[in-house]
Amino acid sequence: MINIEETGNLIVVAVIGEFTLDDFRQFEDQVLYQFHFNGEANLLLDLRDMVSYSVDVAWKEIRFMREHGSKINRVAVVTDSQWQVWSAWVSNLFTDADVVVFSDYDEAYGWARI
Repeated sequence: MINIEETGNLIVVAVIGEFTLDDFRQFEDQVLYQFHFNGEANLLLDLRDMVSYSVDVAWKEIRFMREHGSKINRVAVVTDSQWQVWSAWVSNLFTDADVVVFSDYDEAYGWARI
């Protein structure tokens, strides 16, 4: 399940439990909507409560970042999981965005809002 909030050019996504392909499609629709009206976006991905995701979600994420990564300026990832830190690093290979991993939500929010 995901929760998506938008403030200006910042899209905040909180993943709770399993991150499904339907969840990713919701995320994708919101980001594409943001691109359509503002041309670019910053992302804050709160993954602290994410339990798992499937291979098809990971593949869809890579394809999305390859196709649209130039329109993303900053990606703040909030997590305590080393696996998710590694995943953020891999995603960084497919975008020109600044991708930074945080353990503190408020710090990540402040950085992503710029």
